[in-house]
Amino acid sequence: MKGTPSLLGGSCIIASVCVGAGMLGLPSAGAGAWTTWSVIAITLTMAIMTISGWMLLEAFKHYDLKVSFNTVTKDMLGSKINGLNNITVYFVGGILLYAYITSSGLILQGMLGISSQLASILFVLIFSTFVWHSTRAVDRISVVLIAFMILSFVFGVSGLALNIDMSVLFDSVNKQSSYAPYAMAMLPVALTSFGYHHSVSSMRAYYGEERRAKYAILGGTIIALALYLLWMLSIYGNLPRAKFGPVIEQGGNVDVLLSALGSVIASEKVANAINSFSMAALLSSFIGVGLGVFDFIADLFKFDDTKQGRTKSWAVTFLPPLIMSLLFPFGFVIAIGYAGAAATVWACIIPALLAYKSRARKDGAEGFMAPGGNGMIVAVIIFGVLTAVFHILSMLGMLPAFLG
Repeated sequence: MKGTPSLLGGSCIIASVCVGAGMLGLPSAGAGAWTTWSVIAITLTMAIMTISGWMLLEAFKHYDLKVSFNTVTKDMLGSKINGLNNITVYFVGGILLYAYITSSGLILQGMLGISSQLASILFVLIFSTFVWHSTRAVDRISVVLIAFMILSFVFGVSGLALNIDMSVLFDSVNKQSSYAPYAMAMLPVALTSFGYHHSVSSMRAYYGEERRAKYAILGGTIIALALYLLWMLSIYGNLPRAKFGPVIEQGGNVDVLLSALGSVIASEKVANAINSFSMAALLSSFIGVGLGVFDFIADLFKFDDTKQGRTKSWAVTFLPPLIMSLLFPFGFVIAIGYAGAAATVWACIIPALLAYKSRARKDGAEGFMAPGGNGMIVAVIIFGVLTAVFHILSMLGMLPAFLG
């Protein structure tokens, strides 16, 4: 008889789904809020996003283990709301792919000496082939990339962490009283950094029950939070707040952040390790998100698992973000912000509504329930709505914007 899967394994799956966009977007997004308020914003987001994942688990308990997010939403909330949910899932996946394609093009442009547009096209043609080929191919390349990321992260971040300057970390030279207002514009990027909700049904099927899946989700979001905090404290302790001006001017693009970091890191080896980590993080996120969108599209349009069917799924998954990247190369953090605003629908609002519907059933109080009662359902919806509103206000120039 097969043993029960370990909680560590499930936690690592959730953490690897989360970590990616956040690693590269959070430092620039949080530059205005700086250390203390960035830590508060990320920790609050992690807590809300963990509970909203548990709310999905609570709704899924009424269905068999193979059920999908799409099926449950359609059944409990109706076709129209499910249609909106599906649009936001595709939009978030597409905008993340767009951000990764644009940033990879800019980084490869410097490394290969070719135009960023050509670099983006080559990046997509080469690395999306793994997704087109099979999930097994993605699995194999992901293991290699994650091992590489861990090594380069440990080497690079330990090098940064050893050189943290407390006066830089807490901005004591240019002490301001107005850090808190900048945390509002950071929330959409923080929310994107904990977007694992499409994997909740997989976790439940993996463990065969809700309670162990609950602890795996918590373990995964704690690992992701710890990595984000270690990364951000290491960057904020080395790169002065004022030096983020040029990075933010370029839309928080990863290549500009890396060159700014390179200017303050004494060791070339540490700088190279940070660059390697960032490229591996982009690539693993691109392949992971690409596979998720690819499977979602294949299921939605019922494309079959033949070469022709997979080519159709590949085209709908990768060509729109590539074309958008070539025509409108926005900044990385701007794109991630759009993803965060749309992700509030399926990461906060829909899970809370599903939990509410679940509790209204006769058997709603049986089995697994997310903590906090109906008050927590309201809190999760308010957090989601406010995050989307903050993004819209930020776009309209109605929130304080840090310019360095």
